[in-house]
Amino acid sequence: MLKTLRRRARDGELIKGVMVFECFSPGVATLARLAGAEYVLYDMEHTGLSIETLKGLIATCRGLGVAPMARVPRGEYHLLAPALDVGCHGVMVPMVESAEQARAIVDATRYPPTGRRGAAFGFAHDDYEAGDIGTKIRMLDARNVVIAQIETERGLENVEAIAAVDEIDVLWVGHFDLTNFLGVPAQFDNPLYLAALKRIIAAARKHRKGLGFMATDAGWAKRYRRLGFNMLAGGTDQAILVNGWKDILASLGKK
Repeated sequence: MLKTLRRRARDGELIKGVMVFECFSPGVATLARLAGAEYVLYDMEHTGLSIETLKGLIATCRGLGVAPMARVPRGEYHLLAPALDVGCHGVMVPMVESAEQARAIVDATRYPPTGRRGAAFGFAHDDYEAGDIGTKIRMLDARNVVIAQIETERGLENVEAIAAVDEIDVLWVGHFDLTNFLGVPAQFDNPLYLAALKRIIAAARKHRKGLGFMATDAGWAKRYRRLGFNMLAGGTDQAILVNGWKDILASLGKK
């Protein structure tokens, strides 16, 4: 039996994907697959992406072998449960700062008895199909990946307790915010940030969580892979697009 992406993440296996912030096109999931991605993570925190548009994007992932996921704006039930109901195979939650928050996220994303997610079957998240409800609950809970972002000084202080919450699957480092909250904005070689990385990595390994990171170029990707990060995404899509255009246009020289 093939492992779910969730199980692979927790087992430390390499999982490659992309984060999408701007190019909310019907073709982006296919482009991601052609690039070698196993998941597409659509951002709702910073982009204005609506739940209605997200539902359409998720539909374009069906049959591709690319798992659709979303980063919601915050870890609230009314943001998490709908993202799963429209078909996400995983959710990322920014600025998780305590075990209490982590447990509330679990409540919103797992069905009873583990959590308190409301039931609606024969909808987008189960491909509108009929079937045994108990089997569906087990399948969806086993499939859906729950990612907690560690990106503040409070999250760092409580990272061991957050990692100890069983149904949290991945700790994802939000590197820009983390440096901001540590008082060293964008200083990714600062000892404070490097010490924070070590603490997050240690917590993930102790509690058998995946480690996630968005890399903006190949150098970043290789560096964080060497550190032990296994759920890696390429981004941002808008910067990649600009840089690709820039390379072509710059090759033409000046007037």
